[in-house]
Amino acid sequence: MLGKSAERKYLPEFVYGATDGTVTTFAIVAGVIGASLSSSVVLILGFANLFADGFSMAISNYLSTKSNNELNKKHKFERIKNPKKTALVTFFAFLIIGLVPLLSFVLGVFIPSIKPLEFQISILLTVASFLVIGAIKGKIVGKNRFRSAVETFVIGGIAAVLAFVVGYLLRGLAG
Repeated sequence: MLGKSAERKYLPEFVYGATDGTVTTFAIVAGVIGASLSSSVVLILGFANLFADGFSMAISNYLSTKSNNELNKKHKFERIKNPKKTALVTFFAFLIIGLVPLLSFVLGVFIPSIKPLEFQISILLTVASFLVIGAIKGKIVGKNRFRSAVETFVIGGIAAVLAFVVGYLLRGLAG
């Protein structure tokens, strides 16, 4: 387990990666379901998103942290982070937590009886992800865990609803 100072130091990368991983992956799920496309499309786009967007965010985080460190050195500030570590925390938080909205669709491949409930299960798992991310953030920064969990859920939920609505409105474009 990470020490308290490491938890605080890399909390922004965890929250950023985990929240964005959950939001973008569920956005794909919601958009595909809103457009009335198949579960296989959810899986293809979802996994493509996990790796491509997760890698993109990690590289962006690496470059941003490196730039920030150079700026801090120039102005003689003490706050320096390891760009490789920030990139890895961002990537793995994105990948691991971002996988959660896809779990019901992955299980649906092996357990056909849950296929009719894949989207509903994905919604519940996504809600749980947002609540856990927020609670972890609240615990580490010493804020009210419940309030932090609800805040993360509301912000993530808005993005998820937007994705579903866009998919629903554009469903006629899917051949």
